[in-house]
Amino acid sequence: MGDYTIRSERVTADEYISFLKRTDLGSQYPRERFRERIERLTARVSISLTARDGERLVGVCFGITDFAYWLFITDLGVDREYTGRGIGSALLHRAHELAGGERDIVLYTCINENAAGFYEKLGFRRDPDVMKLDRVDWTDFTVTGDE
Repeated sequence: MGDYTIRSERVTADEYISFLKRTDLGSQYPRERFRERIERLTARVSISLTARDGERLVGVCFGITDFAYWLFITDLGVDREYTGRGIGSALLHRAHELAGGERDIVLYTCINENAAGFYEKLGFRRDPDVMKLDRVDWTDFTVTGDE
């Protein structure tokens, strides 16, 4: 597996925010009630996986699932210093298995266009059947400091 270990564990909001600064995930959240919402995310998400190099958090995968049919990956990120080592795909595979496995569970995610190649390489394809209802106030920003 390389120089990291994958665990099923919760991270604190502070640790996750610090991690976001070292990844491209730091621009996927709205500014509105950022800390409050990150605290809810880290405390309640159905699947919470980490990749660590010693104690350093180098990868995260969060997903919501019914453990019967669906898994939606909400967050999949790798520390920029650790990309290209198979961490993202290992986290994704472990999440899929925890939810019930590829023979039972359909995997969905929303992607940043910069990540399309990664997901396509793993066999994902775009799906026109997904619907969205969005009434959320959303001010774009990137996690960089004391949010």
